[in-house]
Amino acid sequence: MSEEYEPPSGTAQYPEFRLRLPNGGPEARGRLLADRGTNGSQKFVVLAGSPGRAEVVPSFPHRMPSSYRLRRRLLDDGALVQSARWPGWLETTRDVECNSPSAAAEILVGRSANGWTEWKSADGHPLADYLDQVWWGRSRAWLVRGSNVSGLDLVQRLWLPEGLVSLSARHLRKGVEQGVSKDRLRTAVDEDYASTATYNQKMQLVEDMHAFLSRMRPGDTMCTISSGRLHVGEIAGPAEQVDSEDGRSNLRRPVDWADQGHSYDELPEELQQRLSAQHDVVDLTVVKDLIDGLGLSDQDLIDEAEATDRDPSVEIPALTARRELQLPRPAEGLAADLLVHDVAWLEEVRDLLWDERQLVLYGPPGTGKTYLALKLAEFLGGGPEQVKLVQFHPSYSYEDFFEGFRPQEDPESREVAFRLTAGPLRELADLASREGNRHIPHFLIIDEINRANLAKVFGELYFLLEYRNKSVRLTYSGDDFALPPNLFVMGTMNTADRSIALVDAAMRRRFAFVELSPRSEPTRGLLRRWLKREGKDPEPADLLEALNSRIDDPDFRIGPSYLMKKGVYREGGLERTWRTKILPLLEEHHYGEGVDIEKRYGLAALRESLA
Repeated sequence: MSEEYEPPSGTAQYPEFRLRLPNGGPEARGRLLADRGTNGSQKFVVLAGSPGRAEVVPSFPHRMPSSYRLRRRLLDDGALVQSARWPGWLETTRDVECNSPSAAAEILVGRSANGWTEWKSADGHPLADYLDQVWWGRSRAWLVRGSNVSGLDLVQRLWLPEGLVSLSARHLRKGVEQGVSKDRLRTAVDEDYASTATYNQKMQLVEDMHAFLSRMRPGDTMCTISSGRLHVGEIAGPAEQVDSEDGRSNLRRPVDWADQGHSYDELPEELQQRLSAQHDVVDLTVVKDLIDGLGLSDQDLIDEAEATDRDPSVEIPALTARRELQLPRPAEGLAADLLVHDVAWLEEVRDLLWDERQLVLYGPPGTGKTYLALKLAEFLGGGPEQVKLVQFHPSYSYEDFFEGFRPQEDPESREVAFRLTAGPLRELADLASREGNRHIPHFLIIDEINRANLAKVFGELYFLLEYRNKSVRLTYSGDDFALPPNLFVMGTMNTADRSIALVDAAMRRRFAFVELSPRSEPTRGLLRRWLKREGKDPEPADLLEALNSRIDDPDFRIGPSYLMKKGVYREGGLERTWRTKILPLLEEHHYGEGVDIEKRYGLAALRESLA
């Protein structure tokens, strides 16, 4: 303990804490006080003779204005001066009392800081370890709603002015302490809310109160929304239960709120998705890095990172989180590989995907819809690992596509039980939303998309296809789910199987539609380009054009892929393919009409017309 410092009463329970300044700088010293500020946070005193950085990062005045103003006052009052002991550093000339450990760290390092983790004891344990709490691990981020609590906006009336966040617990018994287990809290809520809440409401109350009392801790990021703005702060102390006259704010925690909020409409889409979850308390840890970067430029984040002892080989999380999603631009090489007539057509498909995120390739059979969708997805996503293909059929359901209960055998007991199982869309969405994957495009290919009952298969996901910045409560798991911004959907539709006009308006509004038809490019000249590349006789292309000129219904014209297989060009292969693949399609099309298919569409008739 410093000989010059006489600790106030009530601090003996805490050791002296130290703060190592960045880039191998000297070490500051301080103590956590038992006294609390006006909002309930524990105060912290920086001991005299502690070093500080001579400069601040450019974002500091805007990001932490209260700490910046305190630092300026200390400089003006001579409490923070140029150090003779450590040239190039500042030094405190007296003990400085701050409203929180974070504020104490910020005035010394000249940037935003989490004092609950950066102040450490002599043996290296963070300050947070010395507080009564049950939840450990990395700092988390939370949303607590307060803009409409029994008709009042507590954010503007109470939280921001008084520096706190609260949760209504009107009927909860007195004496429920911080760190209470979920089981004990469930018993209390069941008894105290027996006649005032439904079963589901009580379940949600337990989740919200447990998060507020036992999972949140000082140093965590706190968010709330009011008047179209997201307000961000840092939890500055423990939870407490107080008497609230109106019963709207019985559970409280002190919060150091930033002065300025952020416009909700300008927030990153992934953050908007999480904020749209319809709960009073929401864990936002998965997007904490996005929150940490709000209002800061890339250079601001770099400056802040350089003002710490961060390993330079490790990426800055907030910069990594805002890494932009990109779809590569098709080039001439891709057009040549796919035998597309013009790279501009591929660019248009890419732009439609970028704008709409859902696209359907439609046309008659044999026009290469599935092949083209797969190749485009692999190119745009960077490889086949980011592409998943499913095929719809009339019995396909939501449970098959997204999630549902399916029978599974326990490998030990050999008993069969129904367990919630993820479908291909849920699996791909989970993969796309993992940290490190969010800037990489992922593609779901739905082959024969119009063969299933789409309203039944998509369920509530129909909403998410149009409103990508929202989330919905899932039918089976009850989770809040949103489609990741980097998840794209490409469908294929055979118009000979069902007309595009029969697809409901909801789907047509959510998907862009691109036609692949033998009457137009890139399909019309595809076979001729393929034959030229393969060094084969152009006759099959002439025959196909002559055939399609005799088919009045464009949805039943024949695509070139039937004639782009090796077997066609073996001895008798063309005649065999025509007889077993093409003519049966036309017989079905003209069923009951009395048309002589062979005379009208047979190879002999077509060759005679060409001659």
